[in-house]
Amino acid sequence: MEAEAFERSLRVFVRRTPFQPFVVELVSGTRLQVDHPEALTFRGVVAVHVAKDHEITLFDNTTVSKLTTMTDAKMAGS
Repeated sequence: MEAEAFERSLRVFVRRTPFQPFVVELVSGTRLQVDHPEALTFRGVVAVHVAKDHEITLFDNTTVSKLTTMTDAKMAGS
């Protein structure tokens, strides 16, 4: 994902009002569910996700394949 698009997209997803959970899908196939706006922090092209179980995942624009809403992610997985 291009650096500018990555940062802009994350900002849009995190700042939605009211907040809506979303999924960050990595090129490895790993899917990170962002269920709270404070579960994700980022600056530029580097982001940190903290899951409910406190597992921490560091990722950047080169490791993300897409960002989707929870609804879209569930539909794609079924």
